[in-house]
Amino acid sequence: MEARNQAGDDRTRPFVDKRRHPRFELCVDIGVYSRTQGLIRGYTVDISESGISAIFRTDEVPMGEIVRLEFTLPLGAVEVYATVRQRSAFRYGFEFAEANDAPELAVVRSTCRDLAVDQFLTMRPDRLGGQSQDEF
Repeated sequence: MEARNQAGDDRTRPFVDKRRHPRFELCVDIGVYSRTQGLIRGYTVDISESGISAIFRTDEVPMGEIVRLEFTLPLGAVEVYATVRQRSAFRYGFEFAEANDAPELAVVRSTCRDLAVDQFLTMRPDRLGGQSQDEF
């Protein structure tokens, strides 16, 4: 027991996010075109350069299915193909299936950069080590 505590108990280790890209909060309407379920409408929860998550009230999209996503970001409309990677209740995670240099993903990358700045600037002062935004 002592040796385990010295080596570090799993419960005391800091959480490490193993995602390739950071996620940013985003709430916009989204349409998912599934070969098996047809059109499903919902709204997004967050986005990253490699994927997006969304919530749907009904219907089930099979895991692993490649679907077409349509949504509008502040910098323009996006239509991309993605693979259904995760599901937790009504929340789905999609990984973009487009090539990194695809024009559709350029809009996603630019939006993520803008969201990173916006969300950093709107952080609560207590998350910034007690400094207010005016002190920067």
